[in-house]
Amino acid sequence: MRRRSLSTNPADQMEKLVGKNQQTRICALASLSAAFWFILFYFHFSVLNNGNVVEKSLDVEPQQPQHQPINQQQPPRHYPIHIEPKKEIIKPVEYLFTPALKTIENKSDPCGGRYIYVHDLPPQFNEDMLKECKSLSLWTNMCKFTSNAGLGPPLENIEGVFSNTGWYATNQFAVDVIFSNRMKQYECLTKDSSIAAAVFVPFYAGLDISRYLWGHNISTRDAASLALVDWLTKRPEWNVMGGKDHFLVAGRITWDFRRLSESESDWGNKLLFLPAAKNMSMFVVESSPWNANDFAIPYPTYFHPAKDAEVFTWQDRMRKLERPFLFSFAGAPRPDNPKSIRGQLIDQCRKSKLGKLLECDFGESKCHSPSSIMQMFQSSIFCLQPQGDSYTRRSAFDSMLAGCIPVFFHPGSAYTQYTWHLPRNFSKYSVFIPEDDVRNNISIEQRLLQFSAEDVKTMREEVINLIPGLIYADPRSRLETLKDAFDVAVQAIIDKVTNLRRDIIAGRTNDDFIEENSWKYELLEAGQREVGAHEWDPFFSKSKSEITAEAEAAKNSWKNEQRDGS
Repeated sequence: MRRRSLSTNPADQMEKLVGKNQQTRICALASLSAAFWFILFYFHFSVLNNGNVVEKSLDVEPQQPQHQPINQQQPPRHYPIHIEPKKEIIKPVEYLFTPALKTIENKSDPCGGRYIYVHDLPPQFNEDMLKECKSLSLWTNMCKFTSNAGLGPPLENIEGVFSNTGWYATNQFAVDVIFSNRMKQYECLTKDSSIAAAVFVPFYAGLDISRYLWGHNISTRDAASLALVDWLTKRPEWNVMGGKDHFLVAGRITWDFRRLSESESDWGNKLLFLPAAKNMSMFVVESSPWNANDFAIPYPTYFHPAKDAEVFTWQDRMRKLERPFLFSFAGAPRPDNPKSIRGQLIDQCRKSKLGKLLECDFGESKCHSPSSIMQMFQSSIFCLQPQGDSYTRRSAFDSMLAGCIPVFFHPGSAYTQYTWHLPRNFSKYSVFIPEDDVRNNISIEQRLLQFSAEDVKTMREEVINLIPGLIYADPRSRLETLKDAFDVAVQAIIDKVTNLRRDIIAGRTNDDFIEENSWKYELLEAGQREVGAHEWDPFFSKSKSEITAEAEAAKNSWKNEQRDGS
């Protein structure tokens, strides 16, 4: 039996060949499809996944894939791009006083931050007054006291009380002239006001008012002050800070410049109440506890050394002196002032075997003899310094110059006044006995005997060490290393102006400042800004009517000027 052939028909064979080709095409298409999806998934998970941080955050630059294949059939993908906004450059505000502050940064400049510009005032405000010196005081010929750059005539050392050089019969109201002449020797003067740390106005305010206090109307008394303000406010230097960097000196008590009204019978002129003057700082020998534009500097003493060695020699001498008297007082009673304790102090000095009294009155008196005053102070351990006609008196500085420990009875006599020149810790160099204690008949002698010999030695040394900063050196020379009262005051006003400028730049304001509490602010430590209740509030809590009494006291001080210079 023969086997049948599997494919003998040509059509059948073609049909079989076509079926095989279709199967091959399907397989190829399937392979291409698989490859496509493989590439697609690979691209998604490998490439896009690396940039997923871009999808989640607009704050970071997208990370570009490194050498990854990109399917050209896919539409281009747009990645979000973060563009940093342009920062606005804010330039610091340039104040007119900025160049002056920049000098502080120049460490190679010994005067950096210390330059003083002095106004070149018309002579009517200073030199012309000296030419008319006979008219400066109703009772005193001030011509001799304005000689020797304001020091007055030299004192002879006949009794051996003084040094052989550096002593002068200096008038207690001559600070205007002394200070202005001393400024001529200042080592950091500049003619470029733009770099000045402060601006000095050499107006003899004290000499000006002394001409017109008696027998002149208020227009005459105010004339020079108004003319000065008019001149200053037209100057370009005034525009830098509106006068807040300006300072001047008046060698009198503040009440001579604070007339309270336009009444002809009121005392003094109104210099310190003028709007422009309120911006300036005025140095006076006694300041107001309730006002912010005046600052107390020491009364001038009789000692004006030209060299450091003269000061050192004097200090050593004061340390070695024998002091036979426990306490002493130089002064006159004030019978017309019921609040004065001078009468009680004089009585206690008379009764005590340990006390010494140099009683002053009209006419010839040893109180008018500098050698008699200094000799008594040099012989005393403690020197009583009650209020004068006003809070302060020159005698306090004469006594400390003699190495005598001052005893004060009112904080306004020193502690709230000379805060630039005296330590805030007043117990280091003085004794404080409240006036009410004296009125209640406490014994001054017994109170002072409570201090041990070691206490006395320590306090006296503190007083003697203070001497350089309490005296005014000879204006015609310059001390080598020591800082005198002038140096201390100038540095203090520079610091005041510099701090104010820095506050302005920093946007710090003084909105909480209460001017009636000015005396409290002067007692604050560095960095403190707020004041509160104080133990001395009862001494300064006065009504406006009581403040008027201070002006009356200023008037009385003129009546008593020939007594004891207190």
